[in-house]
This record gives sequence, structure tokens and C-alpha cells, in this order.
Amino acid sequence: MELWFTENHTPNVRLSIRTDRQLYGARSAFQRIDIFESLEFGRFLALDGYMMLTEKDEFIYHEMITHVPMAVHPSARRILVIGGGDGGAVRELTRYSCVESIDLVEIDPMVVEASREYLPFTACGLGDPRVRIHYEDGVKFVRRRESAYDLIIVDSTDPFGPGEGLFTREFYGSCYMALKDDGIMVNQHESPFYPNDAAAMQRAHKRIVESFPISRVYQAHIPTYPSGHWLFGFASKKYHPLDDLRAAEWNSLGITTNYYTTKLHEGCFYIPAYVERMLRDVE
Repeated sequence: MELWFTENHTPNVRLSIRTDRQLYGARSAFQRIDIFESLEFGRFLALDGYMMLTEKDEFIYHEMITHVPMAVHPSARRILVIGGGDGGAVRELTRYSCVESIDLVEIDPMVVEASREYLPFTACGLGDPRVRIHYEDGVKFVRRRESAYDLIIVDSTDPFGPGEGLFTREFYGSCYMALKDDGIMVNQHESPFYPNDAAAMQRAHKRIVESFPISRVYQAHIPTYPSGHWLFGFASKKYHPLDDLRAAEWNSLGITTNYYTTKLHEGCFYIPAYVERMLRDVE
């Protein structure tokens, strides 16, 4: 008998992946957590039935949410990651010798525990001595910080359930206050393609624009995410993502990537016309 994992992208569109077996399944105090093995995409993590990452394409998301801001900020040493209990963003950040501390704030301990056991390809950096894991609500955590971080990465789930509070004006305002004077915030910004996702993207962008003097959107193409076309938000108190790109300095670090390059960095901020119009409508 064939086993398939199916995610509803819209009422009329579904993505299905044939699975070999289920490696893990549990319900935490916050959500349903499942990890499957598949022939095409390797191991993959689903929360409440929504695909969070797959072994085959997670590098795209995690490289783009980390290396874009790290190639702009000249001295990002103290970093906060909100969400991201799978460890993928932390893995990429630990590749920088300049980073002194990484606070990972994950509301659900079971996500971290399951990732450590079944997703070592993303969780491998969680044991780095620079990483401190805080099991608490990211909204409350960031509210208590002021001028503490050079970079905040909001590696959230979609804007409902445990991740809903990470898309509010109050939260983005708290992130602004928690950043130093030249701090950067990067967040996953949803997809512009399907109407419900696009509306969530516009709401997030409007609230970020109201909180930060510099706010730009960039894109990546991730096969297992709805429509495959995914956006990220870059918000900063000081640095422009293109004018302040330190391409030569970043390339001199010798970090090997599979998706991100400094040339791609320049190009990913040039987004399709229909997305530009969506963003202008709420700016």
C-alpha cells in the first residue's frame, strides 16, 4: 500500500509526497508534530499538517534567511532567532566565527527534541557553545530586551496557531527596540501567489514598514512551499540590503553554499511586477 503525505495549499490545490514511513508523530501542548521519510525529498517535518522543511530543499530557506543579512551587517555578533526549533538557521549562523552568541527562542520543546533525534542535518548546530535555547513565547521574550541584538531572525511558522503573534505590529515594534542602533531584522514573509498567503504577506509588510525606516522584500524559490515562490522581509534601522552589501568581504570568508551567492543577493531583491504592486498598495 502506498502512503502519501498531502498538504492543502488552497481549497483547490494540494501537494502530495509519497512517504516510506513515519519516523515520529506526537501532539505537544502547541501543535501536531510529524516527521516522515520520503524517496524524493528525504526526511521532512510537518507541523499541524503543514510542511516546514524537507531534507532536499531546506538549504534554500535557511541560507536565504541567514546569509542575506550577514552579508550586509559588518559586525553581527549577538543574534536572536525566534522560532526555528529545527535548527537550520542556527546551523548557518554557527558558520561565522564573528558570531559571539545566538539566542534561540522556541515555544515548543518537542520540536527541538524531535529535530535533534530525527533531523540531524538541520539540528547539528544546536550543540554549539555559543547557542542558548530558551523555551518560551518569542513575543514575550523580545518584549523584555532593549538594544541587545545586532540581528533578529524571525523563523516563524505561518501566521496562525503558535506563530500568529509573530506577525503583529506590537511584535515588530518590540523587535525594533531589541535591536541595536544599526540592527537588522529578517523574517519569512509568506508567498505572494495564492490570495490567502498574499494577504498575510501584505499585512506583515505593512506592519514592518510602520516600524522600520528601511524595509525591503526579497525572494527565493523553494519547491515544497506553496507555489514554490517565497518571500523574505529585510528591515533595518541603518543598512540598505543592496547599497550596504559587503560582497568582497563576505566572499573572503570562504563559506560554501548551495543556493546563496552575493550575485544572487543582488538579484533576489528585484521582484516581479505583481509583487511590487502588492507591496506598494500597503506602503
